[in-house]
Amino acid sequence: MSLTMATKDYPYLLTREQASRFLGIDPKSFDKYIRPHEELDRFMIGRHERYTIKSLIEFIERQSV
Repeated sequence: MSLTMATKDYPYLLTREQASRFLGIDPKSFDKYIRPHEELDRFMIGRHERYTIKSLIEFIERQSV
């Protein structure tokens, strides 16, 4: 599956719920295991964090064992 096909159903800036759905994990797991990392790039809109698909993919690839 191409990245374009995987991203066509998502906006450019994802909420935590959309980000967790994209990664295939529960939002609570996203909060516990992904969000706390300073290496994860995020964009702030007021007090709300938003994530790009590119930043999520890059983060996961950097954390791969």
